[in-house]
Amino acid sequence: MHMEQDLITEMLGKSKIIAVVGLSPKPARASYGVAAYMQAQGYRIIPVNPREAGKTILGELCYADLVAAAADHRIDIVNCFRNADDIPPVVEEAIRIAAPYLWMQQGIVNVPAAEKAEAAGIRVVMDKCIKIEHHVRF
Repeated sequence: MHMEQDLITEMLGKSKIIAVVGLSPKPARASYGVAAYMQAQGYRIIPVNPREAGKTILGELCYADLVAAAADHRIDIVNCFRNADDIPPVVEEAIRIAAPYLWMQQGIVNVPAAEKAEAAGIRVVMDKCIKIEHHVRF
C-alpha cells in the first residue's frame, strides 16, 4: 500500500498533461468535475471521447482516441472514465503512445489490463479518484 501511495505522489508531482478518456461535456458528470478540478490545479486536460471529437470540452479540443491526441500532445497520465470492460483497448492505445502512467478512476478495476500495461512499462493506479488523491496530497 505504501508503494502505491508513493506512486500516486510521483505521478501527480511529475505530470503536467492528463488525457481524460471518456470525458463528458456535461458539467453534472463526474468526469467533467474531476477534469475541471485538475485543470484548475494547473494540469492540462486533453479530452478523449469519440462522440465529442472535434468539439471543445473545458476549452480544449476533444480527440477521438489517444493516438490522435498523442499526435498533438505529450500525454503524461491516461485517466480513464470508462467501464472496466472497456479498459483493454485504452491500454492498447496507452502502450502504443508510450504513456508513462495509466489511472483507472474509482470503481474501475481491470487486473488483466493493468498487468498488460505494467508489463509494457506503464505505471498503473486502479480504483482511486485522481481528484481526491490530488486534494489530500497537494
